[in-house]
Amino acid sequence: MRDIRLGRLIGLIEKHTEQLSRELSEKVWNSPRCSDLRKVPATEIEARTHEIYRNLADWLANKNEAELERRYTALGEARAQQGVAYSHFVWAVTATKEHMRAFVQREGLSDSPTELHGELELQHLLDQFFDRALYYAAVGYERERNRIGGSQRRRKEDEQRKFT
Repeated sequence: MRDIRLGRLIGLIEKHTEQLSRELSEKVWNSPRCSDLRKVPATEIEARTHEIYRNLADWLANKNEAELERRYTALGEARAQQGVAYSHFVWAVTATKEHMRAFVQREGLSDSPTELHGELELQHLLDQFFDRALYYAAVGYERERNRIGGSQRRRKEDEQRKFT
């Protein structure tokens, strides 16, 4: 039963990727809690919103942890390089998670009360995906901020040595 609902959810995500991406882009772009994302080109935001739904469908089907880690560590690094505040980045991921949960509820994957348990399992899988994505993005963000901070400290130390 769970596999059937999972297949339905993946199919719905794939069918509605354009709509979900458009709605999410507007939500994130217009939120003051994500205003730092305006530092990211609009075309990149659009591409990322499409990608997150493709990644979600892939992860639900295959649960490839290594690929999830690679993609979201790189995303965290990119946002740090672009100077996006971490709180704005976290809010965008959280808004994405909430948007997906609302979509699942709106689509009503439970046809009967007995299927409600299965829908809750699917919600749990969605939570796992977004929690892991956020964790790996945080790892990438921290790594990049440390790299940038280390480079700035070394430049400052080099400049100070010139004058001593």
